[in-house]
This record gives sequence, C-alpha cells and structure tokens, in this order.
Amino acid sequence: MIKPLEGVTVVEFAGLGPAPFCGMLLAQMGARVICIGREGAHAPTGPLARAREYVALDLKRPDGIARALDLIASADALIEGFRPRVMERLGLGPQVCHARRASLVYGRMTGWGQTGPLAHTAGHDINYIAISGALHAVGLAGGEPVVPLNLVGDFGGGGMLLAFGVVAAILRARSTGEGCVVDAAMTDGAAMLMSMMYGFYAAGQWQDERGTNLLDGGAPFYRTYRCADNRYIAVGCIEPQFYAAFMKGIGAEDLLELPQRDRANWPRVQARIAEALSTRTRDEWTAVFEGSDACVTPVLSLAEAPLDAHNTARGAFAQSGGAWQPQCAPRFVSYGDEGA
Repeated sequence: MIKPLEGVTVVEFAGLGPAPFCGMLLAQMGARVICIGREGAHAPTGPLARAREYVALDLKRPDGIARALDLIASADALIEGFRPRVMERLGLGPQVCHARRASLVYGRMTGWGQTGPLAHTAGHDINYIAISGALHAVGLAGGEPVVPLNLVGDFGGGGMLLAFGVVAAILRARSTGEGCVVDAAMTDGAAMLMSMMYGFYAAGQWQDERGTNLLDGGAPFYRTYRCADNRYIAVGCIEPQFYAAFMKGIGAEDLLELPQRDRANWPRVQARIAEALSTRTRDEWTAVFEGSDACVTPVLSLAEAPLDAHNTARGAFAQSGGAWQPQCAPRFVSYGDEGA
C-alpha cells in the first residue's frame, strides 16, 4: 500500500475533534505522528486517536517543555488545537519552535482563527458554521436551520483543511528550507466549503432561502423520500436522462411533459413522487433501481452502511475492537493497478 507521507514526522498536542482528525489523516497517509498528552491522563482512544505514538509530558515543568522541544526539533510539522496564545504561554509558541527548527510547519486549529474580534471567545462547530452562511443554508423550506452534525466545521472546514494546509506548507518548506504557521479557522473553512453556493447566489441562481434550491432539497429530483416502511431513499437525478430513468421507474413518465427545471412545477412533481415512493419499502425500491442510472440509493443507517455491498467491496469499513471504523481515504494506487 502506498503511504505518501512516509518519512514525515508530526508532533501533535492532544486535543479534541478537528486537530486529532487532522492527526489521524496524516497518520493514515504514512506520517509518523507523535501525540503529546498531559502527564497522568489516559492516552487518547477511539478512531481519531489511531496510528499514533503517545508521549505523556508535564508541560508545566521545564523538563516537560524541554522534552517537547526536543521532539519538535526533529519534526517536519506541529499541530495544536488550543485557543490563541495558549501555546505561547506554555513556552511552545511559533517563534520558540521556529528557532529550534527553521523548516518547521506550525499548524494551528481554532474555531475563529488566531485573529479577529471573536478569536479569544468560546465556541463550537455550530457557532463557527453559523457565521459562515453554511448553517443558514441547510434545512427544509420554511423550517429551522438543520445542524449537519459537526461535519462542516470541525472536520471538513477544520481538520481536513488543516491537514491540507500542513502538507502544502511541508512541500514549500522542502523547497525553500523555511517553515510557516498554518492558521486554520473553522469559520474560514466552512465559508470556503460554501464557495459554489456563494457563486450561484452571486449569479442569481441560488435563493437565500433554504430548501428552495437545486441542491438543498428544494428540487423534487434531488432530495430524500419516505418509503412504505418509514425508511428513506435518496434521489439525485439531476441530468435529464437520469431524471427520465427515474420517472420511468416509478411509473410517472407523464411528468416528463413538464419542464424539469421549472420551479413552478416542483410542488406538484414532488407530491406525485412522494405518493409513488410511499407504496413500496426502501429495499424494494432499491431493487427496482439496482444497476440503473436513475441515481437512487437507500439511506443507510450507521449500522447498515458497513454491510453495504459496495462499501464491503471497497473495504470502506473494517472491524477494530469489535466496532466498525471507516478506513483511509483517499487511496493511493500504483500506475497499472488502478482497476485492482
């Protein structure tokens, strides 16, 4: 298996959520990740803590700081997820660490960023995505904003972008010999993930009202529907040929006479689709559309997803300690082995 970050060493300061997620991503890509935790505390456990070396240090003592600096001096990158100035107060701020290793990449993960009027206030994923516009955009028409788990702030706009930034900065450091600070803010990241929607909005192609647009559940051909067994299927037949295959599958070919993108028709079309899909169970509809290009899939639960035939064939999940864990993504494949 190709491990593209083999030979890279990262020092991670133990924390919660997005910074450990970043460390997990780097470790899965082959980096040696050394996690520094608090002396007397239990080593982190769970999926986000996998593939680490763990060192317990008392960072309130000079010998603990000295040991941390020794580890940092031989590392390519450092990642931390504390509030601004915490690492500086410990004596492990960017300037101190840079003095020990000029090529060090110093990755900082916060909600608000290192600067700005909110930088030193408390917050969580929901707060960070709220000011980015992302939270406002998710939910049913006329309903409340729906919290999209902590995927958009903590993990997508946070830990994943920190990992990307750290790798990009390591590439720069290897060519220039000079490291830098990566200031990863979940507010910035969540806003960047909304780039396409902001582009549509600027072009007049997106209404600033959730649940009324092409990709937010407003379109009858891009949303979920309840089936006879109170489980759901996901319908995503945006393109005309896929839309036609879907309508044929549910026995509603007469609706093809109505222009697919005409919003005036959407309520009528949605009601008709909902009525049709309510007549069979989720798995029955899955069987109807199996192998077709109608873009229909079952909405699987956390218990069901690891057992799905496609996920199983891909090895997307594996058992660890009696529990299913998602595996490394993306994958790296040698030329010539792409179809293996």
